[in-house]
Amino acid sequence: MLATDPGTSIASIATEAGVDRRTVYRRFASREDLLAAIYEARLTAIEHAIHDARLTEAPVAVALHRYAENIITVNRTWPVDLTHMLTDDAIRRRRDASVREVDVFLQRATDEGLLRGGRPPGWASALLPQLMHLVSRQLPELSPGQAADIVVDTFLHGLGAS
Repeated sequence: MLATDPGTSIASIATEAGVDRRTVYRRFASREDLLAAIYEARLTAIEHAIHDARLTEAPVAVALHRYAENIITVNRTWPVDLTHMLTDDAIRRRRDASVREVDVFLQRATDEGLLRGGRPPGWASALLPQLMHLVSRQLPELSPGQAADIVVDTFLHGLGAS
C-alpha cells in the first residue's frame, strides 16, 4: 500500500491487514516508526541478497543472475523506495556500503570480460537496478528466476538484433 501511495493512512493499512489501527499503534508509535521499520526490513533484505549472491566468490555470470533474482524478490516483497530514509546517517551508510559492494562486483565483471569497458563511469551500476526495478513491476507474472533471466540478458546483450 505504501509503495502505491506513500501517504496511505495507518487506518487504511490496518484495515488491509485485517487488524484494528490500535494494534498497529501498539507495535509502532507513529507512522514514521512504521516507515522506518519497513525501510529497515528492505535494507536488511538487500544486504542478505548481496551476501547470498556471493559477488566476490561465485563465477561472475552466476553471481550476476543470483543477485538479480534476489533483488527482484526484495523489490517485490518490499516495494518501497529507500531514498526517503537517506537523511538517516546509519541508513545512508548501510545503503552506500551495499552500493559499493555491487560496484566492486561490476568492476570485476568488466575486468573478467563479461561487461564491455568504455562506458561512462557508473553507467552499469545505474542501469542494473533500473532493469531490476522495471521487471519487478512490469512483469509480476514471471518468477524471480525468469525475471532475472530477462534482466541479465538485457543487461549483457541489450535489445539490438546483433
